[in-house]
Amino acid sequence: MTMKIYTKTGDKGKTALIGGTKVSKGSLRIEAYGNVDELNSFVGFVMDQTSDAICKADLKEIQDRLFTIGAELACDPEKQLKMKIPDIYESDIEFLEKRMDEMEKELPPLKNFILPGGHPSVSSTHIARCVCRRAERSCVQLQDNESYVDPIIIKYLNRLSDYLFMLSRYTTHLLGVTEIPWIARK
Repeated sequence: MTMKIYTKTGDKGKTALIGGTKVSKGSLRIEAYGNVDELNSFVGFVMDQTSDAICKADLKEIQDRLFTIGAELACDPEKQLKMKIPDIYESDIEFLEKRMDEMEKELPPLKNFILPGGHPSVSSTHIARCVCRRAERSCVQLQDNESYVDPIIIKYLNRLSDYLFMLSRYTTHLLGVTEIPWIARK
């Protein structure tokens, strides 16, 4: 049996959370997991632009975690689910921190703010970082509006944006291009 990609159930601006609850497509929960989905797409785009095997493996792992986060955000927090959604663990955050520390060892000290650019791969990594910050903000907004968001999701997204910044610097290093420092106008 094949599934059709279109169901026509969303034609009136509603969608179903995992658990069956119908909500507006404009709800903060839909916005949050939509931003995570967009981030996952950009991470895939970044992964497709690197030839570094370790970075590719990291980014594949990150995509898996983002899919888990999206699934958790797509659940109705008021319902007990019959299906098990994978969890995000503190070790997932430690993985990002470890990889950032390893990349930083290869880089010159950061002495200025860095402007996004210098190479398409570097720029796309900065775009992913910005989308990650938006996903984090939308999860915080969802939480601020009294809808449950597991705190580890916000922590993971916060650390991931740091990882993506470090990856942009590391990509600059791998490609042998020069970082573009921001020099304030005087």
